[in-house]
Amino acid sequence: MARSLGCCLLHYCDRNGINTALYNSPEVDCVLTSGEIVQIMEQKNVSMKDVTEVAVHSLFDDLKKRDVVRHDGRRSDGYLEHIFKHAAKELFGMDAKEITYKALKNKDFEEVTLEKDGETVLHFAAAYGFRNIQNMVLKLKKGKFLYHFVEVLACPGGCLNGKGQAQTEDGKPDRALLAQMEEVYTVIPLRLPETNLHIQKMYQDWLEGMDSKKVQDTLHTTYSAVNQSTNSLDIKW
Repeated sequence: MARSLGCCLLHYCDRNGINTALYNSPEVDCVLTSGEIVQIMEQKNVSMKDVTEVAVHSLFDDLKKRDVVRHDGRRSDGYLEHIFKHAAKELFGMDAKEITYKALKNKDFEEVTLEKDGETVLHFAAAYGFRNIQNMVLKLKKGKFLYHFVEVLACPGGCLNGKGQAQTEDGKPDRALLAQMEEVYTVIPLRLPETNLHIQKMYQDWLEGMDSKKVQDTLHTTYSAVNQSTNSLDIKW
């Protein structure tokens, strides 16, 4: 059983046909959000001050606090920055150390570009919230899709602002709390995923190499068309 702290995973878990071929089982069958953890603690009258700090359990070893690392990016949600920098290095031999986001219609719809010899060679975008996702889909249908990669998140402001996270009593976003969580995240040490010795060992010992059939069966997802709903309340994409 897989548990994860994520709002987007709630939608992912609910989709039909998202299975792991190797084990013929759902990739995610249970989602536990941080907001639900807070509710459970309140029901049990448990305070964070009363909880004993223990190591974080992982597939490899128990992780101490000093071992917790993050991937490249401004927030905890997406991998756009890491993929952008990796693509710049692998495809064009360029080190994109600093990334500048350009806001488009709003702060949750931004784009990033890489130029070489006066030509735009990479064109990435981040679309957060269903309004921006809908606009992106409409552009795609009209043939006006200019991007090589788009990072899509259901929650405006990203995952930390999701409904699955801890909320204020009135259910409205707490901007001060959001800023505090983002600040806590940015001080976590940075480590590129491909330099993680645990990941390298997993590919070597369990997945039988980078391009093996086991990698395809275990890590790659296939999608199938979803039947069109007749519900008049559905958003027209």
